Amino acid sequence: MSTFKNILFDLGGIFLNIDYQKTEQAFVDLGVKDFNALFSQQFSNQLFEALETGKIMPNDFYDAFRMETKLAVSNEAIQQAWNAMLLDFPEERLHWLENVAQQYPVYLFSNTNIIHYQSFISNFEQNFPQKSFNDYFRKAYYSHELGMRKPYSESYLKIMELENLDPKETLFIDDTPKNIEGAQEAGLQTILLNNGRTVLDLEL
Repeated sequence: MSTFKNILFDLGGIFLNIDYQKTEQAFVDLGVKDFNALFSQQFSNQLFEALETGKIMPNDFYDAFRMETKLAVSNEAIQQAWNAMLLDFPEERLHWLENVAQQYPVYLFSNTNIIHYQSFISNFEQNFPQKSFNDYFRKAYYSHELGMRKPYSESYLKIMELENLDPKETLFIDDTPKNIEGAQEAGLQTILLNNGRTVLDLEL
């Protein structure tokens, strides 16, 4: 790996534990037969991509979801199933992040949406009231606010432009291969964290 000067982190699977199967099972319990055809770690259909790029708001998403699945379920039931994947923020990873932030400028880029954002920020504030999650980073970018999402290379380049960063000098860390590929296309250095590895296993 070449020398890097900045680090851009993913969120889910990096600092926030995620279990996609919990959301898949929750939607199966609601009557959705093949949720993976709508959304998974590797794939988002047009509806979920619109939600994650801020093109539709939650109520419109719920209505479109009911229309697409032909299920008569409440907004609250959809929200609970959608949020089921969101687990905890391991405290030791946050301490690790604080230490790394003393050595490098650190940034966040997460594919997310306003429903998930409100849920995990509330979770974080309840468990770590002493510090805002976004304050761990020079800047936190969320796809629903940026209007762009991974793995499209232009999304990484937009952040590089906004922060005046050189892609060649920026390390991107994510747990999804497609997102790593997109970052590489944009010229960033990359580390894929998978197979049970966490940031605690990294030597930066």
